[in-house]
This record gives sequence, structure tokens and C-alpha cells, in this order.
Amino acid sequence: MTDPALLLVAHGTRNPRGVETIAAVADAVSREVGTTRVAFVDVLGPSPAEVLRGSGRPTVLVPAFLASGYHVHADVPREVAESGHPAVAVTRALGPDPVLARVQLQRLAAAGWRPGDAVVLAAAGSSDPRARRDVRRAAEMVSSLAGVAVRVGYVATGAPRVPDVVAELRAAGARRVFVASYLLADGLFHARLADAGADGVAAPLGVHEAVVRLVVQRYRSAAAALLTEEPLRG
Repeated sequence: MTDPALLLVAHGTRNPRGVETIAAVADAVSREVGTTRVAFVDVLGPSPAEVLRGSGRPTVLVPAFLASGYHVHADVPREVAESGHPAVAVTRALGPDPVLARVQLQRLAAAGWRPGDAVVLAAAGSSDPRARRDVRRAAEMVSSLAGVAVRVGYVATGAPRVPDVVAELRAAGARRVFVASYLLADGLFHARLADAGADGVAAPLGVHEAVVRLVVQRYRSAAAALLTEEPLRG
């Protein structure tokens, strides 16, 4: 029996570096499990529905989101329904996940962070309380690894904003403050972090081998469920 296809779904951005990162992740995943298509729920095309309508194979859809808000809970199911595709398994979003927390800690160390330094987890932000809850969980995961309390700051939507959290930590006595980028790709949002007043800013998660393995793991678990017609459980 043919293995299910893999569709990696991202938000979409006009920034070429963001698009390149998603494409690079898909290419790396393809080397592990075969051709991986990419679709976007906003800004760019193709949409998930367009890709699914062009596929005659059972498909695993992996949402390349670090938190599950409106796009994951509403846009993705709507796109699947509109496609009319009869066999699609949707995995849970990439984040939060302990794998990503470990990558963030590596990125922090590369940026000069040392145990005891204060940390702000910087997320894009969302008006959806489910996504904000996921971001807080992500911060807790980093905190457990770093051994320090990790505050959350937002780049685009919501409060508190990253520069305000950095300033609050300094006012409270933190000698060194570092920003852990809870963003998948470089681009406008990540660039804003350079002006947050921190002592260092970690790189985005990017095309890290652990991120690639996480996508592959999501795919393989869902593909097995599709082939055996067992219900998918995240």
C-alpha cells in the first residue's frame, strides 16, 4: 500500500526568509519520508484545500505552528473540508513540545546565555486564548530546562511586549537578560527582537535537525493510523 502523502501547512509570509525556511524544512523532511508538499493558510498560496484537491493519496497534514490558535483550530479543518479529500489525518501543531524547548536552549547558549541569566520567551502573539496558553506551556518547558523562571513577551499581538518584559526584568535586578525566539523562521518579527534591549537574542528554531525529526515523527504516527484506519490521537 502506498504511504500517505505529507502536507506541511504554515501561516504564510511575504518575507522571503520565512518562505525559504518552510521550504528548507520540507526539503529535509522529504529526504526522510518522501516528497513533502507545502501550503499556507494566509498571505500566500497554494492553500491546503488546493493541494489536497490535487492529491489522490491519503494525506497527513502537519500544521507548522508553534501554538494552536484560530489557524489550527478553524482554518485548517475548514480547508480540509473544502477540499473534499476523503482521507486526511491532521496532526497536532509542532508546538509546544519538549523537543522545541531543547532547541531553544541550544539557541540561547549559542547567543551567550549562561545559567542564571534571565530569559524572555518571545512569541509572535495571538488573540486566541488557546494559543496564548500554548505559549505559556512552551515557556514552562524552557524554564524547566534552563533552571530559571521564563517570562513571556509578544512581538506582534498581545501584551506584554518583549521590550517591556526585558525592562521589567532589569528593574527587578536581572544583570543579564536574553531572548529565546519562539519563532520558526527569521524575518520581520525576529528582526524586531534586536531592539528589545536584551543582552542577546537567540536565533529562531529554523531548520534544526530536531525540528525536522519532530515533523517526521508527527507524520509517521499519523500515517500508521491512516493505513490501519485507527483513530488519530495527536
